[in-house]
Amino acid sequence: MSWSGQGPGGRRGYHHGNLREALIRAALDLIAKKGPAGFTFADAARSAGVSAAAPYRHFRDRDALIADVARRGFELFAAHLKRAWSDGRPDPFTAFENVGRSYLAFAHDEPAYYSAMFEAGLSLDDDPGLREIAERSFVVLREASETLCARLPPEQRPPALMMSLHIWALSHGIASLFARGDSGRRSLPMTPEDLLEAGVLVYLRGLGLFAPPAQPER
Repeated sequence: MSWSGQGPGGRRGYHHGNLREALIRAALDLIAKKGPAGFTFADAARSAGVSAAAPYRHFRDRDALIADVARRGFELFAAHLKRAWSDGRPDPFTAFENVGRSYLAFAHDEPAYYSAMFEAGLSLDDDPGLREIAERSFVVLREASETLCARLPPEQRPPALMMSLHIWALSHGIASLFARGDSGRRSLPMTPEDLLEAGVLVYLRGLGLFAPPAQPER
């Protein structure tokens, strides 16, 4: 940070080495402490060490700042899921489980990003760019579901979109309730990973993708 040059009326102008990044880091800090609705635009400026007017150089308002935080979160999230899926390697079932674990790990390791992405009330309809980035993570779930569905005979395959939405809802519910890394996490008598694995297993068996265990002979 430095003061340099002459502003209007002879006043020196304030320059920040990377104001946008400083504001995003400040917003992440504040989201982690107070939630996405718990601070003002002025709070973010103060936390970044700049004047209340400075953020307007980069963001229209607080919602635009949080949208930028969410955008970066979705980019990280999609990369995590894509890496976990690994094009279905070493096999589709193992890769599918890895995607679920990655979903939970992101909620635990990046709670501020997770809150900005899913709890800030951002309208994706008002921000096509944010919607496009947000949908990249769902594309991974859709691809994984299509790969598993292809293992069934055509007449028995469920719609891949429906399956991916079901798995997304299950993963998101467990992540939001039990796997997050902040005070919103609830206690659970098992690990979130075990809960998700059991839920997905029951779901896939219902679709016929896993055979039920053999009954012992009497």
